[in-house]
Amino acid sequence: MRISKDSPLTLSFILLTILLDMVGVGIILPVLPDLIRELTHETVATTAVIGGYLLFVYALMQFAFSPVLGNLSDRFGRRPVLLLSLLGLTADYLIMGFAPTLGWLFLGRTLSGISGAAVSTATAYIADITPREKRSQRFGLIGAAYGLGFIIGPLIGGELGEFSPRAPFYAAAALAFLNFLFGLFVLPESLGMRSRRRFDVRRANPFGAILALKKIPAITWLLAVLFLFALAGQVLPSVWNFFTIEKLDWSSSQVGRSLAYFGVLFALSQALLVGPIVKRIGEGWALLVGMMAAITAFMGLTIIETYVGFYVCLTIGAFSGIAAPSITGLLSRRVPDNSQGELQGAIHATNSLTAIIGPLAATQLFAFFTVSDRAPFYFPAAPFFAAGVSVLLGALIFVPAALRHKLFEKHEDDATRKRPAVANPGEISVAPKKEDHNGDDDDGPEPEK
Repeated sequence: MRISKDSPLTLSFILLTILLDMVGVGIILPVLPDLIRELTHETVATTAVIGGYLLFVYALMQFAFSPVLGNLSDRFGRRPVLLLSLLGLTADYLIMGFAPTLGWLFLGRTLSGISGAAVSTATAYIADITPREKRSQRFGLIGAAYGLGFIIGPLIGGELGEFSPRAPFYAAAALAFLNFLFGLFVLPESLGMRSRRRFDVRRANPFGAILALKKIPAITWLLAVLFLFALAGQVLPSVWNFFTIEKLDWSSSQVGRSLAYFGVLFALSQALLVGPIVKRIGEGWALLVGMMAAITAFMGLTIIETYVGFYVCLTIGAFSGIAAPSITGLLSRRVPDNSQGELQGAIHATNSLTAIIGPLAATQLFAFFTVSDRAPFYFPAAPFFAAGVSVLLGALIFVPAALRHKLFEKHEDDATRKRPAVANPGEISVAPKKEDHNGDDDDGPEPEK
């Protein structure tokens, strides 16, 4: 028996879906090298290269299919896309668990990237069931689910890996299928028939989705800021282990504990701080505060060379967790309801693009400034410096755009405002600007001409 879309169980299912998706990713990381070696009988260095290509394929599929699934959810509803994605993840993990050759691993990662792209649909579902003034807080819960998934997954995977390198894949498949059964019985549809629009293949690609949304004021600038911020965020998981070993000769357990410390604080900042901070100062200022925290942490790592100093930087950097939900909230409030899936597809595709570029760029920078004879000087912290510059550039783009489009204003009364009208199910069309009950101009999107 299905429940109301406003029920706490509905939100719990969506958050559990995102959590399990991240757990499924993290649960296989500790054993992936062993499984690759089992299939190829290659050296550790070669298996690392193969593992990098597997990550690349996963990110590439997420980038390509996020807008597709987002647009499909705008046409057919969120529920079928979410349930089918969970079945896809189940099949992916079973394929990898039973994989007899390396090619099957790549097939599994391809399916996983496609199915995991439905996270954008889960985010759109939350946008459907949440008043606009509370969306940043709910998006913060999504970030917390991401963080917890990356903490829990590797811990479970490492323990199960003691039995077999294939055991974590079976566990991940079981978790995905159980969540599919949960959603099959309790998940209602969140997008009404009158709010749906035609599926347009021209918009069902990463760049088509962005081009379709660019007519709405500030969207292009906000997506550019998101890209620069997310690109910087790829540095920590890509080179932190190499960097700390190079600088302080840390052991693997020290690296793991430091990442877990950061992950816990990052998740807590998104789960507990986003709502109160956005309510007090607004999404625009919250985003700027999060970006300043990231810049401080990244630049601090370029000059600090002590154990305590590294943890101080991680602590400061964890507060950057308030930035992503804030920018997602800013984007969501500027897009009509029948295009929330398309928007979240564009957001997820942007993040996936950074996952393609970021790790390769970060590791190459680290290697060049650490061991290359062509490097002008020894500077293993170069990736963190580049990350700080990337966030700073994002802030410099955001501030003038925010001033122009009034993004620093708080929107406490959005629940009382009329949502954008849907003129044509096949196009993005929004209502003209109106004054709210306080007499303030609504800074929502202008109507298309």
